[in-house]
Amino acid sequence: MIRAVTRPRQLQRWVCSSCLFQRTAPVSPARQQHRFTTSHKSNSVRDQPIVPVSHAPITREDDFVLRSVFDYPQFWKDFTNAQYGMSVGLFRNSFLREPRGFITFSRVSLKKARAVVAKVLAASSVAEYRLIVRDLDRLSDILCRVLDMADFVRVTHPNKAMQRNASTAWESVYEYMNELNTMTGLHDQLATAMANPDVTAVWSEEEKAVAEVLKLDFTKSAVSLPQKYRDRFVKLSSEISAVGSAFVQEMAPEQDTVIFPSSELRGMDPVQARGLTQGGNVYLPTLSGQAALALRTVHDADARKRIFYASRTASRQSVEMLEYLMKLRAELATLSGFESYGHLALSDRMMARSPEAVDQFLRALVDSNRPKAMQEMAELLIEKQKAYPQTNKLDPWDKDYYSDLIRRPLRLTGRQGDILSSYFSLGVVMQGLSRLFTELYGIRLIPRQPLVGETWHPDVRRLDVVSDTDGHVAVLYCDLFNRADKSPNPAHFTVRCSREIFKEEMAEVWEQSQQDPEMAMTFGSPELAANDGMTFSRHGNTIKQLPTIALVCDFPQPSNQGDQPALLSFFQLETLFHEMGHAIHSVLARTSFQTVSGTRCATDLAELPSTLMEFFAADAAVLGQFARHHETGEPLPYRMVAQKARQARRFEASDTENQILLAMLDQALHSPRAAAPGFDPTAIFHGIQKAHSCAPPDPPGTSWPGFFGHLSGYGSTYYSYLFDRVLAQRVWDVVFRGGERGGALKRENGERLKESLLKWGGARDPWRCLSEVLGDDRLAEGGEEAMALVGSWGSTKQK
Repeated sequence: MIRAVTRPRQLQRWVCSSCLFQRTAPVSPARQQHRFTTSHKSNSVRDQPIVPVSHAPITREDDFVLRSVFDYPQFWKDFTNAQYGMSVGLFRNSFLREPRGFITFSRVSLKKARAVVAKVLAASSVAEYRLIVRDLDRLSDILCRVLDMADFVRVTHPNKAMQRNASTAWESVYEYMNELNTMTGLHDQLATAMANPDVTAVWSEEEKAVAEVLKLDFTKSAVSLPQKYRDRFVKLSSEISAVGSAFVQEMAPEQDTVIFPSSELRGMDPVQARGLTQGGNVYLPTLSGQAALALRTVHDADARKRIFYASRTASRQSVEMLEYLMKLRAELATLSGFESYGHLALSDRMMARSPEAVDQFLRALVDSNRPKAMQEMAELLIEKQKAYPQTNKLDPWDKDYYSDLIRRPLRLTGRQGDILSSYFSLGVVMQGLSRLFTELYGIRLIPRQPLVGETWHPDVRRLDVVSDTDGHVAVLYCDLFNRADKSPNPAHFTVRCSREIFKEEMAEVWEQSQQDPEMAMTFGSPELAANDGMTFSRHGNTIKQLPTIALVCDFPQPSNQGDQPALLSFFQLETLFHEMGHAIHSVLARTSFQTVSGTRCATDLAELPSTLMEFFAADAAVLGQFARHHETGEPLPYRMVAQKARQARRFEASDTENQILLAMLDQALHSPRAAAPGFDPTAIFHGIQKAHSCAPPDPPGTSWPGFFGHLSGYGSTYYSYLFDRVLAQRVWDVVFRGGERGGALKRENGERLKESLLKWGGARDPWRCLSEVLGDDRLAEGGEEAMALVGSWGSTKQK
């Protein structure tokens, strides 16, 4: 997946939709007054060497260095020991040389933003209106630079002062966004520009796409309504954010602990059970990994039944908070002129465009998935009948238990599992990713020495992404090793997007940097001033800010003695490939406007590149490019990977069915039903299960929707992961030939994906991109028929 925490997107109109979809409210720290002091020492940003990038093909030495900086700690220390001088600032952002710099960064950015707003509001000539899209995109970028950076820092940076100041900066910029939400002048100026043929005639396809995105953003913000309704919109948006966060954070079961005599939990891992035992009883936390383990392994059906009921019954408070959240969203949609919150959410950067289209997709997917799901349920019943010959039905608490029994013979355990990891040292995997990207797209990963203060921890490796044709195209920071003060959740952060920086803007910022006391630092050039000191690229007369990406994972640390690199499980390998899929999308979609760059595309397309990468992670030809034993150099025995993949797919249709039901629930809760009397999420969920599930439905008395935390962030868009799983399978089969005859490594296949889909970001109709890459004209116009067609393909490869 890209990030896990979310904020309702309607609150922040001047950040790209991708950012809006992925932001959470900060914990409000005590505000502190700081005075920012600057240094005029000679070893400033301008004195740091800018090393020209080589366009030469990748060499054995490049390959060796890439592997070594991840696998051998001493090599990394030697590689970075030549740092010198004062701090260049986090990510080379010259403002971020110390925690207080975040406050200065936000203040300077707000000055720039207000100047752009004034310019847009003053536009009156055709020439000025032609620049409005460019100016509004720049306004978005100015604010995104602060918000995206602050968002990353406050959840990842180990320095508490840095976190606090990042949160304060985030809040100040967020407050300004609320001002923009109610600024009708910006909306009116954009509408005037879009209505003038003399203006739009000179706009590129990308500019027109950005204009449409901004126009829809204004519509969803209720900007055309009278002031009192706009005020109500802002108040509702804030309350939805607060209630959504509380719903996730305060989620609780009706029963916190299930207590059993030890004898009733036979089959459970005795070490796990012993750790929960007091006075002969096992105290099993209801929402825990131990409870999930017990459902899979405990032999006693009555014990599993009690665990199932407890783990599927949310507290009344959780359910009531969910109901309240849905009602608030329904009111917001009505205020904005939409039939339901689902209609509001799906109108913005979504391929589905409407709840009706999502319904067509999900129903078609149910039909395509049902035969295999029914077969899997029949297999579970046969397994149960081995112990209970007279039974003819499965109970809800049987599914996990008998699935686990059937999976066990396929599982790689003990020495087998250890052997598989031995072929996936982190350095070898990074080496393999670089080789794969070189084969498909002509780009490679080159380790670079970070300068003083550039990274947030010594573990962080900097990689430059270099193209055979375009030179330096992105900067990638890899924070991949676990630490006690670090979130265990894998994530991809686009800290800064691609964008073209125009000459007039550079001149303006350069002049400001010479006059503004808060920018009293020597940038050295207009280009550096326009990029806050961060890395940029030059192609002829075109200057672009480079995509700056951070990948965060939780992999084991290599041995300090240098005799044992970090070894990844197959699941961790897939995780790294998945997150790299997001990164490669950000790298290849280097648009001129940040509003549509990289992953800032249709939200229900954003997971396609990352999900597709998981297929490469299990492909024999791809693994053959790099997977070697870290000690002997022996090639990976692929049969072990094939066995692992079979285990993972063993009950894939049942897993898909469960996700379909959750997507249907998400749609139902954001439909007009949310505003109707007697709205009952639990009754709706049970009805969906009975209508569409091959598995036994939850029994009366349970209330699982109170645990559906994804409703807070993915309101009406939870179907997106299923949608992209189907599309990823289709692209793998059609474009890469399912990996047959080396299809996963052929340059023409990679170029087809890049040229038809990846390079566009959000600058082109996603249905047109899909139609082109798949060679299927039925998709070109989108709509309900296209959604149903995708659903009919199914998310599992039929054997």
